Amino acid sequence: MGAVSSRLPVFPWDRLDPYKATAAAHPDGIVDLSVGTPVDPVPALIQRALTEAADTPGYPTVWGTAELRDALTGWTERRLGARGMTHHNVLPVVGSKELVAWLPTQLGLGAGDKVAYPRLAYPTYEVGARLVGAEPVVYDDPTELDPTGLKLLWLNSPSNPTGRVLSKDELRRAVAWAREHGVLVFSDECYLELGWEAEPVSVLHPDVCGGSYEGVVAVHSLSKRSNLAGYRAAFLAGDAAVLGELLQIRKHGGMMVAAPVQAATVAALGDSAHVAEQRERYARRRAALRAAFERAGFRIEHSEASLYLWATRDEPCWDTVADLSKRGILVAPGEFYGTAGDRFVRIAFTATDERVEAAVRRLAE
Repeated sequence: MGAVSSRLPVFPWDRLDPYKATAAAHPDGIVDLSVGTPVDPVPALIQRALTEAADTPGYPTVWGTAELRDALTGWTERRLGARGMTHHNVLPVVGSKELVAWLPTQLGLGAGDKVAYPRLAYPTYEVGARLVGAEPVVYDDPTELDPTGLKLLWLNSPSNPTGRVLSKDELRRAVAWAREHGVLVFSDECYLELGWEAEPVSVLHPDVCGGSYEGVVAVHSLSKRSNLAGYRAAFLAGDAAVLGELLQIRKHGGMMVAAPVQAATVAALGDSAHVAEQRERYARRRAALRAAFERAGFRIEHSEASLYLWATRDEPCWDTVADLSKRGILVAPGEFYGTAGDRFVRIAFTATDERVEAAVRRLAE
């Protein structure tokens, strides 16, 4: 147990517990804007698909049903602009966090290998590297990395936590550089449906990858777009050779998406109306929170996409967290995402309309 704890950082959200307790003591209750977990109902058509598939006593397959693979390839072509997708270009996974954390292990990486990710990033990229003893490396521009020993390059657009969106040109240059140096690219695109002031582009778009998926894989999740965080529904799309290797490993490991969840995924990807409805909810909450925090003296940077506002009052992030907790508002310190975030906080707008309204009132007091 000690060996594991020495390899990994402290689980970030455990450090928020004292501030959560302070916020929860507010007479009107806590407004928790610290974690981007959906709070709105799972769309009815997805619930129906799940329950109608409930009587599935046999084991599901790791690769998923043919119907699921059809849904995955169809969606990537319709929504991402990908071309010529086959079943060999897609792979369902048990939530995207599981994939991010265990990908270096499944790729066979270890000591002497490097895993690169943005300087401000989802903490699990680092965790995945450390679990196998690989060296985590941060970057501002991936094309300026030293390619020596670099085996895996994470891109993340839209970014968690900053909401920054990489342009087609930035993505294209990153892919070209990685191919030149034999580095595998995994692009975390879990917030792609949530562009506000920019239109996110997938690494699978032909303008980025040149119509070839060699050395390129995109990671997608239904947690945010369809309120399915509780279902653990996600998938990979891209290089057939890479996904074929992962499929074999995941078969040995029994990494199977539950059969009812597979059916629910088919329904979710086949419907765009519920996605538009959820976007409208988030857009209203985002606008209300952004205006309220700006009036309260915060500066918002990037945040052109995703479910977060990246905000600062030009003070240490923990001071901001402490002050807001006294108003019953809990936010995430930017330090969770890298030392470059130590004067920022991440504000999620995944709260109910009523709780958002409460936050707006408190910020005006």
